[in-house]
Amino acid sequence: MMYTTQMDAAKKGIITKEMEIVAKKENMDVNILRELISKGKVAIPANKNHKSLNPEGVGEKLRTKINVNLGISKDCCDIDEEMKKVNLALDMKAEAIMDLSSFGKTKEFRKKLISSSNAMIGTVPIYDAVGFYDKELKDITAKEFLDVVRNHANDGADFVTVHAGINKETASVFKRNKRLTNIVSRGGSLMYAWMELNQRENPFYEYFDELLDICEEYDLTLSLGDALRPGSINDSSDACQIKELMILGELTLRAWKRNVQVIIEGPGHMSLDEIEANMLLEKKLCHGAPFYVLGPIVTDIAPGYDHITSAIGGALAASYGADFLCYVTPAEHLRLPNLDDVKEGIIATKIAAHAADIAKKIPKSRDIDNQMSKARQELNWEKMFELAIDPQKARRYRNESTPKHDDSCTMCGKMCSMRNMNKIMSGKDLNLLREDN
Repeated sequence: MMYTTQMDAAKKGIITKEMEIVAKKENMDVNILRELISKGKVAIPANKNHKSLNPEGVGEKLRTKINVNLGISKDCCDIDEEMKKVNLALDMKAEAIMDLSSFGKTKEFRKKLISSSNAMIGTVPIYDAVGFYDKELKDITAKEFLDVVRNHANDGADFVTVHAGINKETASVFKRNKRLTNIVSRGGSLMYAWMELNQRENPFYEYFDELLDICEEYDLTLSLGDALRPGSINDSSDACQIKELMILGELTLRAWKRNVQVIIEGPGHMSLDEIEANMLLEKKLCHGAPFYVLGPIVTDIAPGYDHITSAIGGALAASYGADFLCYVTPAEHLRLPNLDDVKEGIIATKIAAHAADIAKKIPKSRDIDNQMSKARQELNWEKMFELAIDPQKARRYRNESTPKHDDSCTMCGKMCSMRNMNKIMSGKDLNLLREDN
């Protein structure tokens, strides 16, 4: 090949097959897309070893994408059950799946996931390190952390989360600025613990150039993790979070010099009034790199309903510039999500992403809404079900309470505004009290 990565190709003026596919999906001129990729404002995570991938773009001027977290753990180590969730996510057209596996046959699950998925696949290598080496966190060497990244890259992961921004400098800021919830990022807490136990610099930061070697070889996109993301609305927009974001911005420029694509990960828990400023700050400090957010979760008091708190924050965040939403399920903070939780999380996040795309005036984003409105005006129930994000639920609700007349529902009956306006607009009489039509 004449290029190493999608970014390298874009800088050289080469249009790859992945760019052509993404441009068609986005209704965008492929040369505009190529230019955005060359500047790092769009990433196409597409590992050379992920043969089944149907590529997607993440970033400026593109549709907001969603990610689904899955994976086996020590308490729930059923690969078959996780694969059911994978298939559900693919059926519901999630653009990305992240494998957060932390115990057991992680490689077996990862390879099965990548080979069967046309969605882009992300992983978090530090989760896998303890089980992979079968040794305590403290005893894992810097080289071994990098070797796990290489292992994931070789398996075909399209992007990896590495918490490279929590270096000694950032950690000192954390120590000086007390938080209500300390470090809530699982990967961030593990890396901070390793640094403290060994009195060493973060290996992903210290050996960042070696990490870039791996990324360049496989065209592995770096998702620079937010180790110090806020885990409560009390801790959002604090010195710890902003200091890490500054470091991530510096690392972004280093990665781009090597033609390695970058996505920046962000908050977290955050009150509504801080979201706009945080989105603008990330784009400024990280030079317009695509922004990937979990939520933000806008209140801390809704366990069991955090798919809703997250969708509220996600819609606002994406409307102000976030490019990629990580789903949150009703099980967040409580347990591993089951199949129903996964579905609820995907639907809530898809609603948030689509609402944001409308606000961002993404081309053709309103088309399906206009089709739905026309179907409602025509009282075309089958068309409404077809267009719905969750056709099964819409159909079930309709069937659970059947009206006497098909041109209404059991809430309004013959007072249905659509029914009556259709009659009046076509010059017909209204009969609200008589039993005939």
